Amino acid sequence: MEHAIPTDLSGWHVLDIGCNAGFYSIELAKRGAQVLAIDVDPHYLKQAAWVAQQFGMEDRLELKQMQVYDLARLDRQFDLIWYMGVLYHLRYPLLSLDILAQKASHLMVFQTLTMPGNETGDVPEDFGVNDRQPTLEAHWPKMAFIEKKMAGDLTNWWAPNHTGVEAMLRTCGFKVIERPGHELYICQVDEQLRQHQHWNQSEYLSAVGLAWQDTVQDKIAQKNAYMVSGSGSKK
Repeated sequence: MEHAIPTDLSGWHVLDIGCNAGFYSIELAKRGAQVLAIDVDPHYLKQAAWVAQQFGMEDRLELKQMQVYDLARLDRQFDLIWYMGVLYHLRYPLLSLDILAQKASHLMVFQTLTMPGNETGDVPEDFGVNDRQPTLEAHWPKMAFIEKKMAGDLTNWWAPNHTGVEAMLRTCGFKVIERPGHELYICQVDEQLRQHQHWNQSEYLSAVGLAWQDTVQDKIAQKNAYMVSGSGSKK
């Protein structure tokens, strides 16, 4: 993965989500980036602060106790978002990606636990409500839900398949440009993909507690257009 990230990150603003003891944050700061590192566990943040001091990186590393959802109210943009080992621990994974799509200006390094297999294949643009058999095929984008525990951890909620990961990323405005390793995705902000989902902006705004009423007309218009089409018409 090292080759996928510029060696000189001078002038870059980087967000490290779930920074733990700060390994990646420090490595990115060593390349010249200004890093905001967040975690929910204050113990990890104390460890990261100590490590930053040992490497003389205190001026390049900002540490905050935050949830990924808190970023919706953060008025900042980031050239690079580092999002590894977090998504499958969240009750609301797609919301986290929607929030990060609003904060990303260039790249995101993404990693998540996934289902076994690496199948790929095409899915239709649309299909009938009684034509759901293809969703059982191995290549269909899907995500397993873990109700109880995995590896003794109650917070392991999700395991998407490979096509599910890429599909979720696309619907949030990210294009996968490289897969440097297992469960690793280098993503780039894609304005065309982002604009394609703008019709659903009202739902995002409501989910993060912001005013949504002025934007809901786009969603209503899209839904009404679908309901009078062949696929959505009532008989």
